[in-house]
Formats: sequence, C-alpha cells, structure tokens
Amino acid sequence: MRIEVAVLAACTAFSPVFAQSRGAQQRIDVQDYAIKARIDPQAQTLEASAKVRFTAVDDASNIFFELNNALSLDKVTDEEGRQIPASRLQQDMSVRLTLPQPVARGKTAALTFYYNGKLTGDEESPVFGIRFAAIHPDYAYLMYPARWFPVNDYTTDRFAATIDVTVPDGYKVIGSGIDTTAGPNTTRWEFTQASFPGSIAVVRGAPKNVSSGGVTTSFYVRKGAETADAYGEEFSKAMIYFSSLYGSPLKRNLTIVETESGAPNGYSAPGLVFLAPGAMAKEVNIKLVANQVARQWWGTLVSPASRNHLWIENGLARYSELLYVDHANGSGAMQQQVHDTYVEALTVEQPPLIQSARLEDYSPEFWAATAGKGAAVLNMLRGVMGDDKFLALLKALPERFAYKSITTDDFRKLAEQISEQNLNFFFVNWIESSGAPEFKLDYTVFRTQKGFRVVGKIAQDLDTFSMPVTVHIETEGNPEEKVVQVVGTSSEFSIDTFGKPRPGGVTLDPKGQVLRFDNAMRVAVAIRRGEQFAEVSEFSEALKEYQKALDVARNSSLAHYRIGELYFLQATWQSSANEFREALNGDLEPKWTEVWSHIKLGQVLDISGQRDRAVNEYKQALRTNDDTQSALEEAQKYINTPYERQRASN
Repeated sequence: MRIEVAVLAACTAFSPVFAQSRGAQQRIDVQDYAIKARIDPQAQTLEASAKVRFTAVDDASNIFFELNNALSLDKVTDEEGRQIPASRLQQDMSVRLTLPQPVARGKTAALTFYYNGKLTGDEESPVFGIRFAAIHPDYAYLMYPARWFPVNDYTTDRFAATIDVTVPDGYKVIGSGIDTTAGPNTTRWEFTQASFPGSIAVVRGAPKNVSSGGVTTSFYVRKGAETADAYGEEFSKAMIYFSSLYGSPLKRNLTIVETESGAPNGYSAPGLVFLAPGAMAKEVNIKLVANQVARQWWGTLVSPASRNHLWIENGLARYSELLYVDHANGSGAMQQQVHDTYVEALTVEQPPLIQSARLEDYSPEFWAATAGKGAAVLNMLRGVMGDDKFLALLKALPERFAYKSITTDDFRKLAEQISEQNLNFFFVNWIESSGAPEFKLDYTVFRTQKGFRVVGKIAQDLDTFSMPVTVHIETEGNPEEKVVQVVGTSSEFSIDTFGKPRPGGVTLDPKGQVLRFDNAMRVAVAIRRGEQFAEVSEFSEALKEYQKALDVARNSSLAHYRIGELYFLQATWQSSANEFREALNGDLEPKWTEVWSHIKLGQVLDISGQRDRAVNEYKQALRTNDDTQSALEEAQKYINTPYERQRASN
C-alpha cells in the first residue's frame, strides 16, 4: 500500500479539519523507542528511523504524534512492514496516523517512522523564538522539546529508549543512560527506565572534568570554558545538597553541554544538562544551577501525569532554587527570593493551576503559573505542614513515584498522610481556584483583669477562601502570635495579651507566608508584568503596567527606572532622562536603581553631546559603591570612553 502523506498547512487554531481530527484521537502509552540516526554536521542534516512501541489506552485506530516540521516524513510502517496512511498538520507539528487494523485497548503494537531533514537552528521551532535543535559543523544539539523524533503526549508520556547515532570521524555523541559502540562511528545510548531520555548532543574534543566532594561534572563547552571550574564546583555542591534532601538521583555525575544563543538558558535531561553561552557568566548563576540539578529528580524521576499537573514539576524545581539559595546564602536571601516568586505568581490571574494545559509552553504566563505560583504553593504548604513534615514529603515523593507519573491528587494524598491533616481546603484554594486575597483588618483593644484582649475581624473578597493566617501583636512586653483560620469573606478572632498592644502593632501574616495582595505587592506585580511585556518588545503594554505601579506608588524608583529604559530603547532621550531623574528622587528601592539611574542618565547625556555632565553622572555612580551587575566597572568604562548609541544596521 502506498503511503499517504498529506500536508495540511495554513490551518487556523479553530480549523474544523483540525478540531475534527484531534477529536477522533485515541490515547496510547509509548513504552520505548529504538532510534537509529545519522547526523552530518557539515551538511547540517539528520536522517533517522524511530521504532515506537506503544500500548493502546483506548481502542486505537486514529493516533497522533508530534514531529518537527523541518523533518520530512518518508513513510510509516507497521511490524509487518506495511505502510500506514499518515497526514501532517503543520500548525501543531503533528502526524496523524490511520491504522488499517485498530489496536485493542491494552494491546501493544509498534510503528516505525522514517524521516530526514536539515536542522540549522533557523527553522520553525515548536516554541517561537527558542532553539531546541541545531546541527552545526562543530557541534549539534537535539533536545526532546524539538520533537526531532515522533513524540506522544509531550512532557507527560514517559518512555525508555535505545538511540544509535552515527557521526563522521572526530565527533562524539552525548546522551542519557549507558553508552556503547554499536558500529563504525556509531554510539548507542540505552536508557531502560521510563523517563525522558530523548535529548542528544554531538561534540568534538575531550571534556573538561571538574571534581569536587566526590562528584565529577563533565563540561563540553566553547565560550564557557573559562567558567567551567566555578560552575563545576557549584554543580557538585547542588548535587550533594539535593541528594541529602531528595535521596539518590539517577546519576550524580552530570554532563554539561553548551548550546548557543537563542537556546534555553538551561534544559535538563537524564544525566545531561544543556546550557546556553549567556547562562555561563563570570558570576555563577546558582539559581540556574540549582534548578537544572533539581530537575534530575523533578522531571527525570517524577513527572506530571498530564500538563494540568505541571505545577508539581516546575514548582518543585523553582522551590529547589529557593532552598538552595537559603542553604548557600542564608535565610535572608531566601526571604527575598520568596517575595520575588510571589510577585511573579501574582502576574497571572487565570487559569487555575489545575488547568495549566491551557498555557502556551515556555511563555511568561506558563512559567509564572507553573513555576512561580507552583513554588509559592509549596512555600505555603510548608507553613501549613511544618518544616519537618514538609521536608519529609519532599523526600517521600521520589521514593514513592520514582520513574512514574504523579497527579495533584497523588500529591495531596501523600501530603495528608505525612502531615496527618485534611488538606483539601488548601488544594481547593491554591490549585483548583484562581485569585489571591487582600486582607482588611479591623480590631479593638480591651483591658481585662489579667491584661489586654484584642478582638478583631479579618475580611477578604474570596468566598471559597480558607487558610490559616498568623496574627502578630507587638506589645510593651513580649510579642504575641496566634494562628487564625480565615474562612470565607469574614473571620473573627480574640487574642489575650499580658502587655499592652502598641499603637498599630497588630499585623497579619508578618512573615509574608500567604500569597496575597497589598499596595506594595500591587506595585511589584505591575512592574513585573511590565517587564514581561518589555521582554517581548510590547512597549506600549509595558508602559501601561508601569503607569499602574505609579498610580499606587508615585515615588517608585523601579517603576520610573523601567519607564526610563523604555524611552531609552525608543530613543526618546528627554523623556528617558526625566524618568531616570525621577528614579533618583524616588524611594531608591531596590538599592541598585540609584547606581544604574546615574549610569543610564550619563549615557543619555553622552548621546546628547554633554560630556562633562555625563562624566559627573558616572562619577556619582561610582560614589554609590554599589556593584550590582558590574555597575562600577560599567561606570568607569564610560568615564574613560564616552558612551555611543547603538544604531540599527538597517
């Protein structure tokens, strides 16, 4: 039978053809892959076959796989070598297969895909603007998100894999699992457990091995060679620390492969981490290192059963950053990171975390929800469970679900078992619902025979809200604290104190444990939203968000600084200078806004030909003695040499 490969291009997201074809899809569970690939670095080409063995979850006659649009599908065959009708849907990089003989539910079958193509890194990516695969004359990387082999249920369908890769003399193939020689210039990477071993790299030369604390990290890097020692030390420290928290990982000795500009800053595969050149700066990015190492547990060992449960994987990876910062730099550093995480979490109002599948992969909203809010939820759960039981939960998760998928319900049940609490209220609040409270506190102080009594009411707008909240009372003696269960829109409390409460001394949630709004948080959230818009060059939307921040706090130095940056990028020099002046006259929070406002103001003055005034601003920057992001070096550079604007090449 002759293969039918139809290309359905230019379909819109609401195309009836697309909706009907997806609606007819039946579910399958991929067991393993046997991939044979030939990579030609000089021609930048890939030629491959992928045998996919799967079990039918439903009676399966119409099934879908995702395959990169840059790869031409030659044919698909069944186990008897018969060709299977296939059609391409370029809109979502999918391949629809119509099986002549349906696979009955619970039965196993195998299909083999034959395909080839050129991957220079400039082709259409599954995520716009992010390179997940590229073949260059000196190196190549093919990450799982690139869909360089046929993928079912991206990020959720775990699989084993045997990957044979043939390359010319002088090249080496890096992958996940155990490597053996499978023929002339052919390396076999075999991974027998169910995980995501679908990422490989092609490199030249020997690795730089960095050993510390019994952990060896191997680096295949080009531009990042000078920082490999420092990063190797940090990878070792992070691996040792997380092993003490989460138990043994799949592999302690990781391999680090440098990619290129435009690739993700970091991407973690089993035993393998890809880093972009910009991620390996002179100063080690310990948060990035912590996140990527933690994903050897969260993603490699344990992963969500569907994309609606991605908050578990991404939230745990992000929260691991906070734990590592606390371990490396002290609790004060973690407190600031928790605040920043809460700010990011509040930038997304919809959807609820349990509907995360609606979010576009790798979008700012995706990370704010699944990673930011996911980590915020974990931090609040820690407060509800207590430190010891929460850490016991983190240890139990990979023990209970190693090489398995997990749902939110699985997570809740394990947390309830360890904490010996009914946590349904917590998961309804933070996983199944959207929004965050803004507390209003009213109280009266009465004198009693034994001291004083504070009687009050906590109000907020969410009908379904239920959460323990700490009430803190500063008195003329020792402070008093009591945990109040805030239920619904209004909850009353009564707290007895020995010392007289100080004026204004009654506060809610003093440690900022609850994800909530107040004026300061609204300012921070508006600024963060503006930054997200600015990152994708949506300057008018960014300006609207910064203005929202100024509507609440007129003297916000950070809001003025960000507006100044926008005007600077648009070459609106006077407006830019005005905003940097306003930043210097504001609250100077965060502190770095002072040094960088002087530098940016100096650059504006250099552009306008006012060299003496520009030098004065650079000197004032030096006087702050604030070296945030090498500010002092930058200021000295422009004292020596005037700043010159970068003009567009066109």
